[in-house]
Amino acid sequence: MASNLEKTTNAFERINKAQSISSIAEKIKLKKDIEITGKSRLKVDLEVNAEGIASRLDFLQEETGIAPDFLSGKKLLNDFSVMEGNIENYIGMSQVPTGIMGPVKVLGTHAEGDFYVPLATSEGALVASYHRGAKACYLAGGATSVCLVEGVQRSPLFKFEHIGELGLFLAWVLNNIDEYKRITSESSRFAQLLDIRSNIEGNHLILTFEFHTGDASGQNMVTICTDAICQYIIKNVPVKPKMWFIEGNYSGDKKATALSFTTVRGKKVTTEVKLSEKIVNEVLKTTPKAMHEYWRSSTIGVIQSGAVGAQGHYANGLTALFIATGQDAACVAEAATGITRMELCDDGSLYAAVTLPNLIVGTVGGGTSLPTQRECLELMGCYGAGKARKFAEICGAVVLAGELSIAAALSAGHFASAHQNLGRKKK
Repeated sequence: MASNLEKTTNAFERINKAQSISSIAEKIKLKKDIEITGKSRLKVDLEVNAEGIASRLDFLQEETGIAPDFLSGKKLLNDFSVMEGNIENYIGMSQVPTGIMGPVKVLGTHAEGDFYVPLATSEGALVASYHRGAKACYLAGGATSVCLVEGVQRSPLFKFEHIGELGLFLAWVLNNIDEYKRITSESSRFAQLLDIRSNIEGNHLILTFEFHTGDASGQNMVTICTDAICQYIIKNVPVKPKMWFIEGNYSGDKKATALSFTTVRGKKVTTEVKLSEKIVNEVLKTTPKAMHEYWRSSTIGVIQSGAVGAQGHYANGLTALFIATGQDAACVAEAATGITRMELCDDGSLYAAVTLPNLIVGTVGGGTSLPTQRECLELMGCYGAGKARKFAEICGAVVLAGELSIAAALSAGHFASAHQNLGRKKK
């Protein structure tokens, strides 16, 4: 198993290829935007009616080869056994409208190409906003997106009579790491133990076990493996704790924490794009200078608010994407921490980047195999084993598109009118 450092080095070596592709695309200006409003791009002016829905579905099948029959209602779920392990006391479905954005052009180490991304939301203007940001990135040659490192943690807590007992316990624990790796391999086909860290507070010890979880988001996997390790420790350690808990509320599970930017939880992704002044003017309807000034001012504002990270609305796109693709929606609490940066370049263009250190996503397990969620992943070629890092890089590009669009609207004074036009019911 390659280390996180080795994976990061390999990622940067591979990304040189993607960046050269991006620069070539920008130089040729995509031949008058590749007629982006024509057949090669999803039309945004179709009404929400039977004809418009049919047109979009035909377009998606032609572009992706996927016919989302469960999503469109052509097929109905009759085999309820597929929901075992996903729901208790089942009574029916809460139907969330699902729209499509794209193409999202990604130049990544695992995701490379154009992707049509499903977003499940009831918030008017959201899909249109992300769609606009994706168009700007597309015209710039695509967003460069890299999944840097990955790891999922569980942090059991042990309580002792005094710190002396704690020290003896910890010394024994740290001398048996090979045994924990063996236990991990017996407890899961996919999990691999990467690291163990300790945190001491008085007579309390928190051990953080970090795992690689393959293509699953991994919360259940790491819980099962950590429990098996702890059972072995309690049975064999010469100094027994007074009590212990499988999670000491330290790992960051489903919450934004101060550890977000010093470790990784899930997958750490960073995504960037450089937009010419022409693209910002014509697509985003503002200027690079205005977006830079808005980003700088709003970052000061978010710092004063005490937020973890500095970004506009990661949770908007991530929640919609998580619901559509069967991710654990509660993990948005941690996944939506991150940093957005926008800078005015010497040539008048705009550089923009997003970094997400806690992206908990998977392409197997959880809700990913439910009928509509599977179809949504299949639309992006992201269902099944070997696709999680690809999906993570697409997530980064989607978040970047959303940050660009909302910053443009706010910098140009269009934010309220967009919601007035798209986010309210028409009589």
